[in-house]
Amino acid sequence: MGLFFRKSSKQTGKLKSLLKLAISRVAIARRPRLARKSIASGDVCQLLALGQIDRAIHRAEQVIKEDNMLDALSNVEAYCKCLIQKSSQLDKPQECSGEIREAAAGVIFAAKWCSDLPELQLTRDILADKFGNEFAAQAKEGTALVDPTLVWKLSGDTADMEMKKKVTKAIAAENNISVDFS
Repeated sequence: MGLFFRKSSKQTGKLKSLLKLAISRVAIARRPRLARKSIASGDVCQLLALGQIDRAIHRAEQVIKEDNMLDALSNVEAYCKCLIQKSSQLDKPQECSGEIREAAAGVIFAAKWCSDLPELQLTRDILADKFGNEFAAQAKEGTALVDPTLVWKLSGDTADMEMKKKVTKAIAAENNISVDFS
């Protein structure tokens, strides 16, 4: 019986290490996304200044994608921090609070979409082992306790024309450019 608890504690220790690595890698993953968002915003601004509204709206899709991914990375980072802080409870997953279960489900779901965070793949396996295959399967699908906003940010459709127009208008307003979509 003591061997079981030791194995679980080792597994939890490995999980904490992986989560810490994932947090540090989130900071690294943000940099190119921020750069791409900035470049795409600049492109939208230039296209608007040239009067090419249709192309500017199309380019706004990249701004939306990068912004969604940046928000998702922030959520993943928060989930990782939550799991690290409350890691002592992970040795008894059936007694975990809803907050921990939501964080675990979010990390499991995000592992599929965040290829620039390879630690999440290993973390997903450990969490699936701790919480069970049924929980893991539901989390991978984006159901169970996964935040719907995270699901939308990572896998949602950014092609919504109203959102593109809204982002284009916001960029135009920041740069004192008037835009008429009619």
